[in-house]
Amino acid sequence: MSRSEAPPGHLSASIVVRRGGFELAADLTVPPGVTVLLGRSGSGKSTLLAALAGLLRPESGRVALGPETWFDGARRVDVPVHARGLAFVFQSLALFPHKNARDNVEYGIDRAVPLAERRRRALVTLERFHVAHLAERRPATFSGGEAQRVALARAFARSPRLVLLDEAFSALDRDLRRELCSDVRAAVADLGVPAIMVTHHQREARDMADRALALDAGRILAEGTPEEVIAELWPPRDGHGAGRPLHESRELHESRELHESRELRESRELHESRESRESRESAGDADGDLDARSSRPQLRRGTR
Repeated sequence: MSRSEAPPGHLSASIVVRRGGFELAADLTVPPGVTVLLGRSGSGKSTLLAALAGLLRPESGRVALGPETWFDGARRVDVPVHARGLAFVFQSLALFPHKNARDNVEYGIDRAVPLAERRRRALVTLERFHVAHLAERRPATFSGGEAQRVALARAFARSPRLVLLDEAFSALDRDLRRELCSDVRAAVADLGVPAIMVTHHQREARDMADRALALDAGRILAEGTPEEVIAELWPPRDGHGAGRPLHESRELHESRELHESRELRESRELHESRESRESRESAGDADGDLDARSSRPQLRRGTR
């Protein structure tokens, strides 16, 4: 079985993405559970996540979740983002400022579910992420950690089939990151789905996952346990612990970082513009009743 033919419950991809002068050529299989994605700035981490989510269209290759093909360049298959049933959490959370925490989380749940059940699930998920006390409060009153917990609750409330986290905890302090890592790992285990988390923190990688991938210059450099991959990226120096990442020239680093920043910015702008448009359209819905709207928003599932 090739990597692009996913076993049940596994995400697999063999894709090529070209943007400007940067090329990502990745071949990977991600089993259920949390896999951390490590690499320098500009190595292609955000580009890879955006391509898996459907925010960027690969030049060629295939992406599949179990037996379901999401992208196949040869067969011209490209399932839209909102139909892939995934959750994508960015560092920029894009919570609706005019909605309270419960309504923000409820917004991520399929409208086919009755309103009373949507509200029940929203409160249960807020409780899971320890912010049920914020249910009636709006984002302007949240701390950074509280806002991140509400965003995670919104992502998980609809039971996503794939979870993508792009440096979602990078703005938080170490202790809070460890708490959220534990909560996310437990939620992913309960769902039994694959999750990919981008991080630059070695401790976070060790705390969060049993498996890691290292990306360098758009290629998978190493895969294995977090300890094995960290040792590959940050080899010991003279037997005195982890050293610097593998050497690269300043010019090459800056070139990669420029392309990576562009990909991340474009992905976030697409995500946030859709969120903003739907937010404006629903601004008149004071009681948060999604059934009052005339049409279903075409957003990726699990990120509302």
